[in-house]
Amino acid sequence: MIEQKLKDNNVKPTAVRINVISVLMDSATALSAKELENRLDIVDKVTLYRTLKTFEEKKLIHTIQDGTNELKYALCEEGCECAPQDQHIHFHCVNCNETYCFMQSKIPNTQIPAGFKAASASMVYKGICPNCL
Repeated sequence: MIEQKLKDNNVKPTAVRINVISVLMDSATALSAKELENRLDIVDKVTLYRTLKTFEEKKLIHTIQDGTNELKYALCEEGCECAPQDQHIHFHCVNCNETYCFMQSKIPNTQIPAGFKAASASMVYKGICPNCL
């Protein structure tokens, strides 16, 4: 299944790529590169960052800036083009520092004034997650 997902997105299924996507699939939260690196003991930083860049270019993952000064990564939904209308709300727990994707909650459509063209959108709620309550 993982190998086919990579092939369907024109990504060669190497062992590292399979491991990275597997960790992201198994995670209930978005992960930073450091967290991914810790879960993938054998991956060097350069290979990991190249893999993440490839995945982002091929619309397999999206990035989240949750205000922690650390970019987080999570899987995209099937058919996502990472356009503003595809993007969803995120929730960052200020207690455990986890960031959750609320895939079912899309960012509200906002009228952008004439002459502007939105390339991305971001909406992050901050608070306490159910695990920390």
